[in-house]
Amino acid sequence: MKRIYLLAFALTFSLPAFAQTERSLEEIDQSNSWLKVGGLIAAPSGPVSDYSSFVFGIDVAAQFLRTNNFGVGVATGYSQYFEKSEAPGYQGMNDGFGAIPLGLLLRYYPQPEGIFVGTDLGYTFLTGVSSENKGGAYIRPMVGYHNYNWNVFAYYNHIFRPETTIDVQSIGIALTRNLRFN
Repeated sequence: MKRIYLLAFALTFSLPAFAQTERSLEEIDQSNSWLKVGGLIAAPSGPVSDYSSFVFGIDVAAQFLRTNNFGVGVATGYSQYFEKSEAPGYQGMNDGFGAIPLGLLLRYYPQPEGIFVGTDLGYTFLTGVSSENKGGAYIRPMVGYHNYNWNVFAYYNHIFRPETTIDVQSIGIALTRNLRFN
């Protein structure tokens, strides 16, 4: 699994080599920068699926197209992991728990409309858990479809924890709307 993460990371950072025209941050306008706001649903996977059966959340990101094909930005949001009615072994978590990611957004768009690939990398803060379970580094690789106004994508989210009390993983889909900067 670590090899897959390393490969995804290497591919994401090598994609700008295929791009031609770079933009500076002074060139931000509605044609190359926008806010992405939407919702997500997911199914927990791995050990956390013993505790939670459903994830629902919001997805927020600010993106700048560094080139016509490569976007960078900041990603955040909130995901609520809803507790199963009987979840043995997960004391200290009442009514589920939340995850607040804060990360770097990386996207590659081969065409102005169509398929895209990307990942978010950063740190996720956990809420509603015991004080020893504060969060961990995360990666969220994705593949999806985009056009001028909308993005729909499938993703895998993995929060790497220093202790193994909660191994947080999920597989889901998200739909976001592009709100243009003026």
